[in-house]
Amino acid sequence: MKIATREQIRKIDRSTIEDYKIPGLVLMENAGRSVTELITKNYPDVHNIAIFCGTGNNGGDGFVIARHLISKGFNITTFICGDEKKYKGDALINYKSLKNIGAKTLILKEKPPHNLECDLIVDSIFGTGLDREVKGFYKQIIEFLNSCSAPILSVDIPSGLDANSGRLLGCCIKADTTITFALPKIGTVIYPAVDYCGDLYVSNITTPASLEDSINLELITAYDIRPLIHTRNKDTHKGTYGHLFILSGSPGKSGAATLCAIGAQRIGTGLVTVGVPESLNPVIEEKLTEAMTEPLPETKNGLLGLSSLKKTLEVLSDKKTALAIGPGISTSKQTESFLLKLLNKCNMPVVIDADAITLISKNLNLLKNLKVPVILTPHPGEMARLIGKTNKEVQEERINISRDFSKKFGVYLVLKGARTIISTPSGKIFINPTGNPGMASGGMGDVLTGIIGGLLAQGYNAENSCKIGVFVHGLAGDIAFEEISDSGYLATEVAEYITKAIKNIKNNKVREFIHRAY
Repeated sequence: MKIATREQIRKIDRSTIEDYKIPGLVLMENAGRSVTELITKNYPDVHNIAIFCGTGNNGGDGFVIARHLISKGFNITTFICGDEKKYKGDALINYKSLKNIGAKTLILKEKPPHNLECDLIVDSIFGTGLDREVKGFYKQIIEFLNSCSAPILSVDIPSGLDANSGRLLGCCIKADTTITFALPKIGTVIYPAVDYCGDLYVSNITTPASLEDSINLELITAYDIRPLIHTRNKDTHKGTYGHLFILSGSPGKSGAATLCAIGAQRIGTGLVTVGVPESLNPVIEEKLTEAMTEPLPETKNGLLGLSSLKKTLEVLSDKKTALAIGPGISTSKQTESFLLKLLNKCNMPVVIDADAITLISKNLNLLKNLKVPVILTPHPGEMARLIGKTNKEVQEERINISRDFSKKFGVYLVLKGARTIISTPSGKIFINPTGNPGMASGGMGDVLTGIIGGLLAQGYNAENSCKIGVFVHGLAGDIAFEEISDSGYLATEVAEYITKAIKNIKNNKVREFIHRAY
């Protein structure tokens, strides 16, 4: 599902009005009508509704909502938040229409109402154009509404939310329901905004779909993932579904290799071989039943080093179809030398994770010279090391940082975290809605690396491997959340739910994170 910035939405609105000759008044009427329909459907027991309108077009939407609800017999009080003389254009027309039918309107200029008795609050104060901190009178209004017991429905976006970054601009309406128009705004599908939007709906207000063609921002949905998953022919065998080679593990970190292998197997990879320092091989063989192992020459410290390179290249050349490298391999100088030489000689798709990302951070220009699809899967701390910024700076600009890195170095990036970001060399951005806080524990990323590597091995392209991988991984975590607990479940347990996650996607049993409103 495509999502948009405030600038892209403005462009769509302007082109709809100027190029397609659909008047703004029609768009505002469609928006108001769709909100009315949602209210009557989702809030069947309400009668007394308070609508708070700002002095811009978002307030104009509120006037249309008020008019339609009055015609349906609801008891409506419309509060004007600011100077009514500021209304102009379509908003002014709808304000006058509302007054002409004798609607109850109250003007607020200095402070919120003394009390508010209603069954539902409609927030139509600020729209997507807000880009400054909310202060003074409007801050008082928002804080007052948040303190009320009635549920809140926000129109287009909760007032006080930045439509591009998802940041709270000083203070913000905490909505139970948000209905947005044309496309979801990027600021409504990332944190912290997700916690302020409640149930999110999107309504088609008849802006032409062709105007969305150039938008390269998407929220991944089960609907998007379903057709990407390959259907297996009956006349196939294990060799049909690829052979992933995993380079992982060092003393004290053999679990990373195991989890990566399990992730790859659970996503359907035909064959999985795990290459580890030879002293770890007995441990890995004990842990893994279905996967094969490959003991590799090691340094005196039990790590992968230049002495491992020849054997590794021999193994890779023996019908392997993808490489996953990094979980638990250490950040030693010996391993760094091994990694750099190996990547320079790699002739198959590769996913780079964990320690390998830390080692790559010192040699980023290497990425530009690689001739194969490359996927990096950093968490925010690893991303900060890659680009020389702080963790906080990365978290504040996750989308822009991801896009810039992918375009500069020609790689696919999976920036992990709440609402994982996928960026591509061409500048496309995908946001993943699956996953939950219970997945904030060791080993989850190793499973994801195995999933993505396994998809690459099976012949999925890099973009689809990232999209399917992060969505399925997060969905498996959501199933664990529902069936085990909200925390305390393990990465191995999430891996066990991968097959159920895929089955639910295929059988259309995945809840949608954004609902269609018609």
